[in-house]
Amino acid sequence: MALKKIFFQSSLPRSGSTYMQCVLASNPNIYAGGTDGCLELLFGARGNYQTSPEFKAQDATLMKGAFKDFCRAGLEAYSSALIKDTDKEYVVLKSRGWGVYRDFLNEFYPDPKIICMIRDLRDVFCSYEKLYRKNQLAGDPIRNDAEARGTTVYKRMDEWAHPQNTIGRAIERLTEIIALGYANKILFVKYEDFCLRPETEMTRIYQYLGIPYYAHDFDNIPQTVKEEDTVFGMGDLHTIRPKLKMLPSDAKSVLGNDVCKWITGNAPQGGGFGWFYDYFKYQR
Repeated sequence: MALKKIFFQSSLPRSGSTYMQCVLASNPNIYAGGTDGCLELLFGARGNYQTSPEFKAQDATLMKGAFKDFCRAGLEAYSSALIKDTDKEYVVLKSRGWGVYRDFLNEFYPDPKIICMIRDLRDVFCSYEKLYRKNQLAGDPIRNDAEARGTTVYKRMDEWAHPQNTIGRAIERLTEIIALGYANKILFVKYEDFCLRPETEMTRIYQYLGIPYYAHDFDNIPQTVKEEDTVFGMGDLHTIRPKLKMLPSDAKSVLGNDVCKWITGNAPQGGGFGWFYDYFKYQR
């Protein structure tokens, strides 16, 4: 069956993005896979388009139109190949960059529908800390004893929160999305709402995507997304439980009360991400 539409997921780390892909993939009309490199292919093409003298030597308007059509055709061909020899009509590509590069995507794929899973940042950081402690045999690039970097809970929070690291980069991208004024065109889904009221949230997602609703079985979610997690620096990043449910937060017991206060922006020394809690209406 021919490809009808491409959708995008661009979520915070440890916010249920793999769960979301697995739920979407249980719809026989949807392909939803793991973290995808399609955006990197488009970036590579953009870099050559911007710097190659062969493009600069020709009519700029003609080349711009040709490049935009090249990107769209490449995106559609890539997505069509993912559902080749299946009856699927829709593809959901997952990359943390789709959201912040929406304007680039919009140039050749107008009005892209982007889902962004978010979660209480205390639990995001807590999830990373638990993975760090769980994977001691494999080691972790966050810790460097020779440089005294990442050697305490406080230091690891600082490392992960840095814009050059995973959580910090994702949060910085959220601030840019809001600053550029297109946050209202992205569908933000709270992980907590997704776990507590999955039917309500999935109804909202289908309405946003503009495709027929599918009745999912949230007590039996197959693990359709499989990734080699060692390439991301930590193991067991994308394993899901078959039953969707909300587990109690253990952020305070794992990170400590002071670290949690810093994350929410309530620490006496300042810092943290108070704006996130206020903007997305999370309890501080």
